[in-house]
Amino acid sequence: MEILKFKDVPTYDPNDDRFILVPEELPNGEVVDVIYRKGPGGKSLEEMGEGVPHFSYIAPYNHRTYEAAPGITCMQDECCVLRDGCKMYADIFLPNDQEGPFPLIVSWGPFGKRAGEGKGGAGGWKLMGVPPQTVSGLAKFESADPAYWCRQGYAVANCDPRGVGNSEGYVSNWGPQDGRDGYDFIEWAAEQPWCSGKVTMFGNSGVCMVIWRIAAEQPPHLCCIAGWEGTGDMYRETFAIGGLTAPGFNNRMLNNVGCKTYMEDAPNMLATHPFMDAYWESRIPRWDKIKVPAYICSGLCHIHNRGSFEAFRRIRSQKKWMRAHREMEWPDTYNRDNLDDLKKFFDRYCKDVRNGWEFTPRVRIDVMDAYDFDFRSRRPEKKFPIERTEYRKLYLDAASHTGGYEPYPTHSEVSYDPKTETTTFDIKFDEETEITGYIKLHLWVECRGHDNMDLFLWIKKLGQEGEYLPIYCMGEPYRGAWGYARCTHRELDPKWSTDFQPVQAHRKREPMEPGGIYPIDIEFYPHSRIWHKGESLRLEIQGRFIETEWYEDAHMTYDPDNGDGIHVIHTGAEYDSYIQIPFIPPKYKSGDYEVR
Repeated sequence: MEILKFKDVPTYDPNDDRFILVPEELPNGEVVDVIYRKGPGGKSLEEMGEGVPHFSYIAPYNHRTYEAAPGITCMQDECCVLRDGCKMYADIFLPNDQEGPFPLIVSWGPFGKRAGEGKGGAGGWKLMGVPPQTVSGLAKFESADPAYWCRQGYAVANCDPRGVGNSEGYVSNWGPQDGRDGYDFIEWAAEQPWCSGKVTMFGNSGVCMVIWRIAAEQPPHLCCIAGWEGTGDMYRETFAIGGLTAPGFNNRMLNNVGCKTYMEDAPNMLATHPFMDAYWESRIPRWDKIKVPAYICSGLCHIHNRGSFEAFRRIRSQKKWMRAHREMEWPDTYNRDNLDDLKKFFDRYCKDVRNGWEFTPRVRIDVMDAYDFDFRSRRPEKKFPIERTEYRKLYLDAASHTGGYEPYPTHSEVSYDPKTETTTFDIKFDEETEITGYIKLHLWVECRGHDNMDLFLWIKKLGQEGEYLPIYCMGEPYRGAWGYARCTHRELDPKWSTDFQPVQAHRKREPMEPGGIYPIDIEFYPHSRIWHKGESLRLEIQGRFIETEWYEDAHMTYDPDNGDGIHVIHTGAEYDSYIQIPFIPPKYKSGDYEVR
């Protein structure tokens, strides 16, 4: 078996005692040996210091009940025994100045349940974009803050899942085990005297990603979920985006999780399972099994964007809401207006308060413009993709580096060195053009000197004078819509693909032959932005990931496979390269007057 090697990732070796194999029966009945890596052990309070992520801290086991804050009691290190006998621990926060029992908000993820005790605590890097003291040290990373929710009449459970902190077992990596364990915890908690029998889940990013898995198990006492920013398909959205291997972000997280046993080693599973197979399919949430009311959020400038929209589109709940925004996940989560909004949702489905939540539009979306400005904020829509979407093709012309709505009759080409160069196509709009939804790029490509092309693609906005107009997110420039593709993974998956969202199968490598010109369809993550008359859309194509000032860029590390090849883009005549945009016409128009 060939094992891929990734930068900064320890390569799996069956003779290396840092690794063990654990047989796992997948949902399809197949048994796969899953690689687990020895955990870093976590940090004590004395070992915490500058630059150490707060969730590396493992608080000592200390089963007790105490007043965590005025009006809030904490039952610390409560034990839940899972179906296989594994013991996991949670801190349960309860109002002590209100009459119970209370509905419970569960916070579940591989981040320590009492990280606030460590040096830095809630004031560290994890709260970028959030004013100091907004969130208390009682909060688990990316989760509900007991200092807020207990005072609203809710209990909060900060959980250390299997293998995290002092909990027994090995850490799962957002797979079926998390789902089963979450089911067991919810059903255990619902029977406790302090719980009303109503249980919900809330969190963003790594905490949200577990919500999809647990909700699909359909625990009877789970009454609703609030998943704000969460990757769904682990292969397509984290480890091999567009087929480009990118294990670095997850590997850095594994190096910092407070685990004293073993952790599922997804980077090395990618090294030994480089294509989509039964293992990676088992890491896709079973969307059709999620039927409880759901409040879903997606940051349009965020790496979790695709997963959040997949959740909204594919879950089977008849009561689901989406809010798509321009903000970074942390300031969005703890913003007071958003907390008020979430409280209305929870009160409706956890407390049966008839507060008019059902009047909330099913979709609310920020249509971005430039810098800090939105063209529309929280615009109500009934569905996503938006019902009135018109899919229009913008054909590309390599000769002029421009494009337009009419196909080009003459073949032309443009070449660039993927190591050092970038090529662009600028298309000027002669009318107000809103693009909201899924952008698709159809390209005819050739590689001279190698058998693969890796493409990093961006849709940018230029002003009337050709100046670059970024979006600002958390005060920093963000380029716009993006899509990546490894051209040897160009085969589409008919199960997931639509005309507006092509999804690669990733089941095999198809080398590009010398002289071969190949079509490839590439999906862009959902986007929403306005181009005013006279402004231009720029398609930027490059063979490497170029970091900018944006915070998220620093997290992403890719392993390009371009060799010494020269990339060639073909356009015109039989090579109908185009960008397909989701054009959104006005809701109402009368003469020159229009309402969007």
